[in-house]
Amino acid sequence: MAEKTGVVIISHSAKIGQGVVELIDQVISDVPIEVAAGTDQEDIGTSMEKIMTAIERADHGNGVLLLYDLGSAKMNAEMAIEFSGKSDVKIADRIPLVEGSYIAAVEANMGKSLDEIITSLAKIQLEQM
Repeated sequence: MAEKTGVVIISHSAKIGQGVVELIDQVISDVPIEVAAGTDQEDIGTSMEKIMTAIERADHGNGVLLLYDLGSAKMNAEMAIEFSGKSDVKIADRIPLVEGSYIAAVEANMGKSLDEIITSLAKIQLEQM
């Protein structure tokens, strides 16, 4: 069986990020999910370095999907992708974090590709965020 698409949850709060993973773990346990939350000083915020590390850990060969909570997290995610040089990492833009992460994990567990998961998530995309 092919490797599963990885998921990275980017949050300003470690508690929020870990809470989303805890919720997903109740149903799915063998999808590569990583959290990049808080700053390098463990304050509220996001860190490009943490995102890059999470991408590396979640990447099992079938791409990595990044989901984020607030706008500045997206900016750090974009920089992390650029610095990583990876072409198989994409951001789920304007997707609710909890619902989107859950759907992404379920679909990754079903063996769906990165692009298939993004297409599914488009159904719950917010108009503005």
